[in-house]
Amino acid sequence: MDNSINYIVEKQRSFFSSGKTFDIKYRKSLLIKLKKQIQLKEKKIEESLFNDLGKSNGETFLTEIHFIYSELNIAIRNIKKWSKRKSVRSSLLNFPSSDYIIPEPYGNTLHISPWNYPFQLSIAPIIGAVAAGNTVLLKPSEYSKNTSDILEEIIKEVFDEGFVCVIKGGPKIASKLLDIQWDYIFFTGSVRIGKIVAEKAAKFLTPTTLELGGKNPCVVDETVSLKTAAKRIVWGKFINCGQTCLAPDFLIVNKKIKKNFINELINQIKILYSKNPEQSDSYGRIIGEKHLNYLSSLLIDQKIVHGGKTDLKNKYFEPTIVEIDNFDSKLMDDEIFGPILPIYTYEDFNEIDQIIKKYKNPLALYIFTKKREFGEQFLHKYSFGGGAINDTVIHVINDRLPFGGIGNSGMGKYHGESTFKTFSHYKPYLSKPLWIDIPLRYPPFKNKLNFLKKILKFIR
Repeated sequence: MDNSINYIVEKQRSFFSSGKTFDIKYRKSLLIKLKKQIQLKEKKIEESLFNDLGKSNGETFLTEIHFIYSELNIAIRNIKKWSKRKSVRSSLLNFPSSDYIIPEPYGNTLHISPWNYPFQLSIAPIIGAVAAGNTVLLKPSEYSKNTSDILEEIIKEVFDEGFVCVIKGGPKIASKLLDIQWDYIFFTGSVRIGKIVAEKAAKFLTPTTLELGGKNPCVVDETVSLKTAAKRIVWGKFINCGQTCLAPDFLIVNKKIKKNFINELINQIKILYSKNPEQSDSYGRIIGEKHLNYLSSLLIDQKIVHGGKTDLKNKYFEPTIVEIDNFDSKLMDDEIFGPILPIYTYEDFNEIDQIIKKYKNPLALYIFTKKREFGEQFLHKYSFGGGAINDTVIHVINDRLPFGGIGNSGMGKYHGESTFKTFSHYKPYLSKPLWIDIPLRYPPFKNKLNFLKKILKFIR
């Protein structure tokens, strides 16, 4: 395997050095080809995601395939514009000059993708990296084996392996790849592994995007429409069986409405996933036995008000609601990443403030309220990756909103043009004629310093 990795790495370095990736028409043609291949293999993609995660065709299309079509359409339509040299105003001291910023690719990039949205989170960064002119070596998750297989199949149909290539394997392969010097690393996964990636990248001063996670709070005040708020929270929490980095991790609900709101949450679970979610064709499955056992361990000695049933053989974990009285609960140690929704009640804002500060820099923060000033308070007071007022998760679909974390929830942004920018070095330069050379910047300054100060005071 070492020889295989070295062979691919050297091939991609040679491919980039050849200059082929700098051809914008070539990049665009491959993105168009990628879209056609995905269209041809939609059925296989659906089957792969069902086998890995029990995803329904509807959920697969909305959260995986359609998302990628949208990203591809945006890149194909705008790649020429994004790649253009941009003129900027010159500085007085540089006069006369023409000043520019030109985007250029970093070079050879490594992508390590997760298992929870294994198609979307693998392909979306590749689109931006290719649009910007980088080569890509993708290491998908070993847990979503079926999706990794179809990813490899599609990539081989579209790209020369010197441009984009898939290498499958587990932690040992990932470790070997991270010991190689790359021009850029894009990682999506847990905070623990993200720290390892950052440490490895630091050895070579490699720029890195880390898309991590965190405990995303969701605050519900007493003014909300119970039905609408509960429906949007249930959807955001239990889509993909709770295995979503943007999902609300826990609720902070006003004490006045707690009982009624819990009842409405249970009602919405039954409406969206039926009274028996195990039989619902819209409810997914846990990725594997190890993760299911971990989630089950979190429910020991908890106050379960709904759900809690599991079936190890079928990787089933029932949508579950738990009441918590304090934050010593095991459920509040780390990101749950599963269909368990803890609920804590508050009486005043100070309680909310203490909780959110305890879990600083979440990937997402959600507030449900009819009071505008209440929602605005959160936006300005706390640092978080992204979020929504009166909804959950859905902000991720707008390509004009960059997606990414801050602090413990990650670094770097992508989606739409932001992905292109992530994989581009914006190189500044100026061009000056030789026929004139204004002497203001040259020493000696004795007789011109006062003149310079007067001019530069008013002109930038």
